[in-house]
Amino acid sequence: MAKKDHVSETPATQLLKARKVAFTEHPYEYLEHGGAQHSAAVLGFDPFTVVKTLIMQDQDAKPLVVLMHGNRKVSTKNLARQIGVKSVEPCAPEVANKHSGYLVGGTSPFGTRKTMPVFIESSILELPRICINGGRRGYLVGIDPKVCVELLGAKPVQCALEE
Repeated sequence: MAKKDHVSETPATQLLKARKVAFTEHPYEYLEHGGAQHSAAVLGFDPFTVVKTLIMQDQDAKPLVVLMHGNRKVSTKNLARQIGVKSVEPCAPEVANKHSGYLVGGTSPFGTRKTMPVFIESSILELPRICINGGRRGYLVGIDPKVCVELLGAKPVQCALEE
């Protein structure tokens, strides 16, 4: 793990700095398809506190962001019901990249290319601190989860399923 402690800026960290949000940087060795479970293991964090940023779409292909615990899946049926749409499904990686401006595996909810509605699993807001992608593969930032509501207008939902 011969990585620098400081990582160059991303649109996400630029936004956080501009809004004077305190955050910690956590670079790690990225593993293709390793996901939040891998980053949690490498960094020594509880996967429940590592939040993944998922780009999904409704039945009309309107994109939305879902913030979910690293060791949980999204019940798309429950999510669709709670946000008042017919259906929700994950975007194809190339579509997600286009909407967010980030590469899948390095998607941050902060500083996305398109403004999209953000939904956050409500239990995430009960945590004192979370790690979430900082806008690059192999790079998490530690923040207060309430920042997601304050900066992104994230709406709490309950759609987590055990992995």
